Amino acid sequence: MVAPELESNRVEEAITLNNMTEQNRNNVLSKNFNHVGAYSSLYTICQIVGLLLVFSVFYWILNFRGGFGFTEAKIIFNWHPLLMTIGFIYLFANSILHYRTFRNCKKRDLKNHHAIIHGCVIVLVILAGWASYASHIYSNPPIPNFYSLHSWLGIVTISMFLSQFISGFVSFMYPGIAAQYKEAIMPYHVFFGIFNFILAVATSVLGFSEKLIFALDREYKNFPKEGMFGNFLGLLSIFYCGLVVYLVTKPEYKRQPKPEDGVLLTGALE
Repeated sequence: MVAPELESNRVEEAITLNNMTEQNRNNVLSKNFNHVGAYSSLYTICQIVGLLLVFSVFYWILNFRGGFGFTEAKIIFNWHPLLMTIGFIYLFANSILHYRTFRNCKKRDLKNHHAIIHGCVIVLVILAGWASYASHIYSNPPIPNFYSLHSWLGIVTISMFLSQFISGFVSFMYPGIAAQYKEAIMPYHVFFGIFNFILAVATSVLGFSEKLIFALDREYKNFPKEGMFGNFLGLLSIFYCGLVVYLVTKPEYKRQPKPEDGVLLTGALE
């Protein structure tokens, strides 16, 4: 579970803002307003690109890979790339950006939304993993599992995501955890969360390439429509990843602390 808002020095930030002159405070608020406007514009573009990626994968499977179903091994597999794209790319990205997008909501509500979205991602990933595994064992002859680099990276990505989810739930959702512990673990939680997202996109791009090579074989080098469309999916995924990482790492787009977040002079973070 990713919580992409660094909580360190929140008390200091609040005190500094209170001690500013009226003019300086207005300047800061004006800059924040401009940053929010820029973020909103880029976020809209990010949403368009993300939805375009999901619908493009759907189009690819429907028009080139035979559609969806549960009767044939090849058709069962087609659920795998679509569900992984929705869960591990689109929903994962929106969860990462959730704090900065809905900056006026209460922090505890944002945490709950964050956890719920990640729970949905886990469900979709489990279904996608089942689709891949089932398609291999039901093939005639059966196809071996977990031999490719794509599958290995997939296992690493899923394992890291589950670790992030569990550690994040215990650290930031479970009551009674010391504020010092939350503050110490936050930078690592943020870093590995963003790294996990990048790894998910890289694994997906590798998966697109692997599927094209297996499906098209020697025809791939002749620039077939499906091959070029599959390459477009990879490029679109990378572009989307770049947008998300930029939005979540730019300091100016960070959600500012709210009084209702419960920041106390004792140093409590919740």
